Amino acid sequence: MQARVLKSTGNWYSVKGQDGVYYRCRIRGKLRTKGLKTTNPVAAGDFVEIQIEHEEEGNIASIVEILPRKNYIIRKSVNLSKEAQVVAANIDIAFLVVTVARPQTTTGFIDRFLVAANAYDIPVVLLFHKWDQYDLKEQTEALNLSHQYESVGFQAMKTSLVNGEGMSELRSIIQGKTVLFSGHSGVGKSSLIQHFIPDTRIKVGEISDWSEKGQHTTTFAEVFEMENDGYIIDTPGIKGFGLVDIPNEEIGLYFQEMFALLPQCKFNSCQHIEEPGCAVIQAVESGSIPSFRYDNYRSMLMDEDTKSPYRNG
Repeated sequence: MQARVLKSTGNWYSVKGQDGVYYRCRIRGKLRTKGLKTTNPVAAGDFVEIQIEHEEEGNIASIVEILPRKNYIIRKSVNLSKEAQVVAANIDIAFLVVTVARPQTTTGFIDRFLVAANAYDIPVVLLFHKWDQYDLKEQTEALNLSHQYESVGFQAMKTSLVNGEGMSELRSIIQGKTVLFSGHSGVGKSSLIQHFIPDTRIKVGEISDWSEKGQHTTTFAEVFEMENDGYIIDTPGIKGFGLVDIPNEEIGLYFQEMFALLPQCKFNSCQHIEEPGCAVIQAVESGSIPSFRYDNYRSMLMDEDTKSPYRNG
């Protein structure tokens, strides 16, 4: 029977079968020996085949096959024994929740997430959240950043749970879809999800006074069901986002404004670093490509997390 994975908690997975029944599953041993170089062979959002073991003992089943994924978000794992972690799979839209203060989201993090999503054909909407909490300077900085991302083709929205800004538009976008909310701890992902699914039991983190950073509340990605048959995937708060399986020569292809200019470069294999006749470098110098985007691109080529906040970009 086919089922969808709703949550992973170590060795156990919560799934919902085609019969509408919820099952607790373990992975059949043979799935562990296929050479998968990820910390989690099964991810939230996966479709799997299950075999029921003990219905009378709490709906226990085994996952016997992972069905092909439409797409997925993957990042480098902090576990050095494995190469990567699949954050979630089979996503219609990913929402990256961004806050310009308390905590601050860097453009380096944003751009790494955008590249990872673009590599697997996942549309991304940037949510500039907690708008009601910003002073005039922070609002100006957030508007400037959102306009720069919009100028290179991304959708950006202002949202606030306090004054309701952007919430009706956001509800219309997620209606009937499988959507993912991601971002740093403390940016408000869990509160957003509770707004759309009020009876969802999610721990909402507080902001540490001394660091202005969010405290981790979510350990595993989890899929929550909406009344309209849609799904929201809540992810753990992510500090960094390392790219996986994207060669240096391909990174520029996932910066859409750079990819669009590639035919105008003198060399077809232009890496946009020091090559003569590079249309991308010319666009950066003229201001038509934001300089921080180009700096983040070069940082990815060196495989170093971008530490500078957007206001220094």
